[in-house]
Amino acid sequence: MNASGSADFSGTRPVAPTYSFDVGRLADYMREHVEGFRGPLEVEQFKGGQSNPTFRLQAGGQRYVLRRKPSGVLLPSAHAVEREFRVISALAGTEVPVPRAYALCEAPEVIGTAFYIMEYIEGRVLWEPALPGMAPAQRGAIYDEMNRVIAAMHMIDPASIGLADYGRPGNYIERQVARWTTQYRAAETERIEAADQLIDWLPRHLPANDESRIVHGDYRLDNVILHPDEPRILAVLDWELSTIGHPLVDFAYHCMTWRMIEGEARGLAGADLAALGIPSEADYLRTYLRRTGRGQFAEVSEVDWGYYLVFNMFRLVGILQGITARALQGNASSAGALEAGKRTRPLAEHAWKLAQQVDAMRA
Repeated sequence: MNASGSADFSGTRPVAPTYSFDVGRLADYMREHVEGFRGPLEVEQFKGGQSNPTFRLQAGGQRYVLRRKPSGVLLPSAHAVEREFRVISALAGTEVPVPRAYALCEAPEVIGTAFYIMEYIEGRVLWEPALPGMAPAQRGAIYDEMNRVIAAMHMIDPASIGLADYGRPGNYIERQVARWTTQYRAAETERIEAADQLIDWLPRHLPANDESRIVHGDYRLDNVILHPDEPRILAVLDWELSTIGHPLVDFAYHCMTWRMIEGEARGLAGADLAALGIPSEADYLRTYLRRTGRGQFAEVSEVDWGYYLVFNMFRLVGILQGITARALQGNASSAGALEAGKRTRPLAEHAWKLAQQVDAMRA
């Protein structure tokens, strides 16, 4: 994960005191469980990420990545490193590129929390969706590659790779609305009227259609490692939120980049996409639908597409609220956690405006 891009997120730093652990004990574990491991072991912490703290390990001329749960009180079902390990293990050998999974340790006595170790992959992690400094053709090729990989993921039959029980089939959106409402309430640090309105609106307007495929849950530009020189994804990272769910909901989350406005997140809203060589949201969706054999954009109603986007914005509101809560508790994994939390209110208000637009489409 050789991150290149924003200086605030890329590279490594010394391990934060909150996440310090006995390196010797980890080395002993790796000698027993990681094929080919030989010490001595050096550990650094990646700067990026708001959820599961991530570390670069170096030993014997080899590099590895360790992902662990945060310390402290955690929200129910959050930070599921065990699920991350299971899904990347299952996807090995498919058209979805993932790092090699070496070992999962669920015993807290090794470093204090559950963790897993995976392959370190050298490449580019890009943080700015507008891809500054690139030619239009380069940008277009990277977006086409992201589209190709998420389409490939959504075409895999979960049962064919041993993931039939990775999530509950059916009623995915209804269950997700309930889950993220619970998560939001559990982490609530202040009253946000727009979030309350979304919590009322979402369960009353559930789309009728339902599908079940492997969904990543957080598929975006900075969660993939690109080849150092080619527009080719070498690995998809951060599978913490993956499950069995509705592929179009997952794709709509990915497409929120086109909707994000200044102050909410790194996004493309207001950018001259044609000049940049980046496809429009509608063209990007059409390409995905063609790749997955779903037909044309018209087969996904504007009302349903709008709902998927509203839900995903609310889901991100819940995630940001959790980041804020952890920062206030002092156990956030990134120094920028409180700053990220400031995006919660404007994003909730943006989502509520879009929900009202969806209601107008129904009228």
